Amino acid sequence: MIRGFFRLIGLVLLAGGFIFLVYDGARYVADQSLRFTPFGQFWNDVHQSSQQAFRVWVESHAPWLWNGVIRVILDQPAFAVLGIAGILLMVLFRPRKPLIGYTRD
Repeated sequence: MIRGFFRLIGLVLLAGGFIFLVYDGARYVADQSLRFTPFGQFWNDVHQSSQQAFRVWVESHAPWLWNGVIRVILDQPAFAVLGIAGILLMVLFRPRKPLIGYTRD
């Protein structure tokens, strides 16, 4: 049950990554300039106060983590972050392969 839920979330994230890839591609065709939407800008546009609250929480627990890891992730293109997160969830929660000749307990 929970495996299917996380695979569904992974599929939604993968679809979101594809949507951002198409959006950035259409913007390239229209403007003839290659500009990707950063993940941090997308998160800021969706819900700015949650990003600020997350930053305060991370800096209170591990201040090195914000500049070292999370800031780098927020500067990456949104299609890459969403796509990689979706693929990761789908691979981690894939169905188990059936055992041939054995029964599960």
